Amino acid sequence: MVYINLPGCDNELLPFYLAAEEYVARHLKADEYFFMWQVEPTVIFGRNQLIENEVNMDFCRARNIRTFRRKSGGGCVYADKSNIMFSYICGGEAVQFTFDRYLRLIAFLLQKLGLDAHTSTRNDILINGKKVSGNAFYHIPGKNIVHGTMLYDTNMENMVGSITPSDEKLVSKGVKSVRQHITLLKDYIGEHMSIDEFKQYIRENLCEEEQMLDSGAIDKIREIEEEYLTDEFIYGNNPRYSVLLNKHVDGCGHFDVRIEVKNGVIRQVNMMGDYFLVGDLDRGLLNRLRDVPYNEADVAKAIENCNTGDYILNLNNNHFINLLFN
Repeated sequence: MVYINLPGCDNELLPFYLAAEEYVARHLKADEYFFMWQVEPTVIFGRNQLIENEVNMDFCRARNIRTFRRKSGGGCVYADKSNIMFSYICGGEAVQFTFDRYLRLIAFLLQKLGLDAHTSTRNDILINGKKVSGNAFYHIPGKNIVHGTMLYDTNMENMVGSITPSDEKLVSKGVKSVRQHITLLKDYIGEHMSIDEFKQYIRENLCEEEQMLDSGAIDKIREIEEEYLTDEFIYGNNPRYSVLLNKHVDGCGHFDVRIEVKNGVIRQVNMMGDYFLVGDLDRGLLNRLRDVPYNEADVAKAIENCNTGDYILNLNNNHFINLLFN
């Protein structure tokens, strides 16, 4: 595996590192790449999430916490300089296999430190049953991009307050609740391994060589970054729909479904949420529903030759139909 060195880029905004992932995926030719990065307090939400549903913007503005969208699915994540972000890029079309393999590999490196580390059934790495790392992925032709957190330490009040009501009592209560479900690496290794030493350990055990990007590559990364910084990408277009449905599917995630229906016919379907994409949802699956009568029989017929699991991780056709109807 090749470690990517981004010279002079230790204090960039979060979208710069997302753009670096894209640059590596689109332009570099080795089988596997990896790099680590840290940012000032930032909330990053998934590709298909509605920012007003996920982020406490008043709290973030008051605490100078930035907010950005990523191109992968999954839920809302808080990051700061006390935790580490991992980026892994590899070739291939087997998205789920790549994701699972990467999670197991990181868990194994934690196990080598004597920690009781395991992967969850979805996208987390756990120590003693508590979450220490959340991860997400997306796919471009021929390449897989996986990124995630590693909680060495973090500002718990910022983590909770940025995605929950900002009332002080609620934040305090939320911190206590979250601490029951997440854990911090410093609580296990802090006495003998600093955050920088942990980063060095990961790098030495994961990567065999290094590639330093030149100024021309950095310039191209900044060009890619511009898209992530636009209001259109960050906030998205959230039009009004005739039918609003909010549901959870075990093993898949939470869905906020918005359906525009005119004269009993589906004109447009928009599916927001923290699910994971494995295919082109809009053009591949949702496009099949355009001009289809809004009833279960016709929708089922429209997707009968389609496997919804090819578009959303772990979603079957019955799940999908249930999402569209009460």
